[in-house]
Amino acid sequence: MSFPRSSGVLLHPTSLPGGFGIGDLGPGAFEFIDLLASAGQRLWQVLPLGPTGYGDSPYQCFSAFAGNTLLVSLEQLIEDGLLTESEAGDRHLFQTGNVDFPAVIAHRLALWPRVLDRFEAAGAIPMRDRFDRFCSAHARWLDDFALFMAVKEAQGHIAWTAWEPDIAQHDRSAVARWSARCAREIRLHKLTQFLFFEQWQHVRDACRARSIEIMGDLPIFVAHDSADVWAQRALFHLDSDGQPIVLTGVPPDYFSATGQLWGNPHYRWDVLEQTGYVWWIERFRALLALVDRVRIDHFRGFEASWEVPRDATTAIQGEWVKGPGVSLFEAVQSALATDRLPFVAENLGVITPEVEALRERLRLPGMAILQFSFGNDPQAPDFKPHNYPRNLVVYTGTHDNDTTMGWWTGGVGHSTRSHTDRENEREHARRYLDLDDRQVHWQFIRAVLASVADTAIVPVQDLLGLGSNSRMNRPGTASANWRWRLAPGQLTRETAQKLAVMTETYDRV
Repeated sequence: MSFPRSSGVLLHPTSLPGGFGIGDLGPGAFEFIDLLASAGQRLWQVLPLGPTGYGDSPYQCFSAFAGNTLLVSLEQLIEDGLLTESEAGDRHLFQTGNVDFPAVIAHRLALWPRVLDRFEAAGAIPMRDRFDRFCSAHARWLDDFALFMAVKEAQGHIAWTAWEPDIAQHDRSAVARWSARCAREIRLHKLTQFLFFEQWQHVRDACRARSIEIMGDLPIFVAHDSADVWAQRALFHLDSDGQPIVLTGVPPDYFSATGQLWGNPHYRWDVLEQTGYVWWIERFRALLALVDRVRIDHFRGFEASWEVPRDATTAIQGEWVKGPGVSLFEAVQSALATDRLPFVAENLGVITPEVEALRERLRLPGMAILQFSFGNDPQAPDFKPHNYPRNLVVYTGTHDNDTTMGWWTGGVGHSTRSHTDRENEREHARRYLDLDDRQVHWQFIRAVLASVADTAIVPVQDLLGLGSNSRMNRPGTASANWRWRLAPGQLTRETAQKLAVMTETYDRV
């Protein structure tokens, strides 16, 4: 579907200022929403909201349905009477810089049992009624997820394939036995999920009150060490021990000369088709209950995806394997009773005519990255503003890119570019955008806002003109990613006003 002409900002909630060591759904979120509104923005784009696992990546979560409980606001829990200020601890003990995930996780794990105790002791309160309704409404995924996390903790946080054989196999009697054994821990995980969903709804209500839509993110693949794969083994290509038969990734690209080996298991599309794609329908429905639009990460995988042997150490040796194509989306459209899916197709990388034909048949806008338009990438001509169609979502850069100023002032960075490539790109950009090295980031922002594309998104790092040390992710690397945060007061009213003037100038208000 096409969207009204508008613009927005990309910022994951973990990068919000305030909170206890990590951005959360408390005051910092509402202050950011107010700034978006004052800047005339109509979109807030976030990364996947699930509970992060390996590498703290929001694209490797323990569940495709659950929320990230690190985002639960402790200030709100104090206000709700579920935590005291002394129990929450001294927020000044946390650095105000990047997220220290191990420290934040340890802090929350120590707090949740106290929250549960106070919740259980509260008696008959409206929150308990809402909790019971939540557990009932989400039982289809919540029961398995809560048990998965409880067993994982009891087994020393090892992967589910290394658990005791009967529970690793999701044997019915083992599920019953472990459910009884871990009853308190299961209830705790259900409670923290309830708290996340309640607080997220308050954030979404605040956005709606200011005419701001939230664009969420749906990774096509799920983590192997997840409740989804453990509880739904038949839907994935696994051997008898539960190990992936093939792995997913992408061939060599702009970011890596050896490709990207993600390590996720691949779907058994034939089995999913036989079920009427029920699991996928539930997944889309669950996400659309949290957000207004969905960016589908690696959309091309629905047409064909890159499969790599499971013993491979890089993604060089692989093959393209056909996906479900239009049949999956027709099933989703039918189940959701709509012919206007509010999806955005991430169509970056090795994109074939078949992929574009699928996207166009579904009438989904694709993406264009201004930063990629000045190099020798085959998609570069399509990323130039004078070639944009209207039904498009354009970015100065994304969470996977270097920041605009980092790209402009730095070296080759984390990519396959040579120094000659970099200099040629800079010269091309200087000619195309008439750059003079002053506030290059604002000239990039102006270019996407001025374009005919219906939707323009700017990462908050580009609003502030930040360098490479503020980028969110370096694709193909497994550590030191996803940690960047705004400092308190860093995003100012003056910056918001400047964005507002430019937004109004190009009719995006």
